[in-house]
Amino acid sequence: MSFVNRMLASVGIGAAVVDTKLEGNTFQAGGTIQGVVDIQGGKVDQNIDDIYIYLMTEYIRETDDRKVKETHVLGKYQVAEGFTISANESKEIPFSLPLPYDVPLSMGKTPIWLKTALDIKQAVDPTDNDYITVVPHELVDQIFTAIEQLGFRLRKSECLHVKRHMQRNHPFVQEFEFVPSSGPFRGELDEIEIILYPDQNHVQLLIEVDKRGKGLFGFLEEALDLDETKSMINISRAEAQNPQKLQQIFENHIRSHM
Repeated sequence: MSFVNRMLASVGIGAAVVDTKLEGNTFQAGGTIQGVVDIQGGKVDQNIDDIYIYLMTEYIRETDDRKVKETHVLGKYQVAEGFTISANESKEIPFSLPLPYDVPLSMGKTPIWLKTALDIKQAVDPTDNDYITVVPHELVDQIFTAIEQLGFRLRKSECLHVKRHMQRNHPFVQEFEFVPSSGPFRGELDEIEIILYPDQNHVQLLIEVDKRGKGLFGFLEEALDLDETKSMINISRAEAQNPQKLQQIFENHIRSHM
């Protein structure tokens, strides 16, 4: 084993290469991500301590009147323990990862990706990034459908940093801004803003009915000071599976907070 090759491998030249291959690139929130980690050995044998896959996203933080992007780890998964990858050896490691129910959705400009990292001591760790599309869980999809059937159109969706009292598992929330383009609320209000807290059988929503077109961060700052325009609503699986009832629930709720 050449000293020069070992030295070069320690700085990433001629070292092992990792490539994560997914079974598709679109996944449902609350579902699973399946694939294999393909490792190609380099010019020398290398000891790999662990392989981790990180579920990643970005959110916006407001700092000194500026909006900056922050990277956040949604989940960390160990897919293999220590082993040696020989020079020029090919190795595939299958994996299946749970996708959280509250993972951000691929709506607006929110990126979601998997970062695969090989842990190699005293060397540059090989990494691989794979962007994925996350679609709503069935309960959330039924909620969005009911809102659209009331004549609302999604105008904007962003992941935004919030104060601790609004956080559940992450330092941000994904906010969905809908405007009435037709239906019973056109001309009656400017927009509704929604934050979702889903789990397997329920979705809790924080809703603001906005007739003034107030700024987004103003809403988030005051979100839990529930006045006549801000409210919480819980939707069960049974309610979500009845489209007419669900639409009526939202219409009545919005009207009661206008």
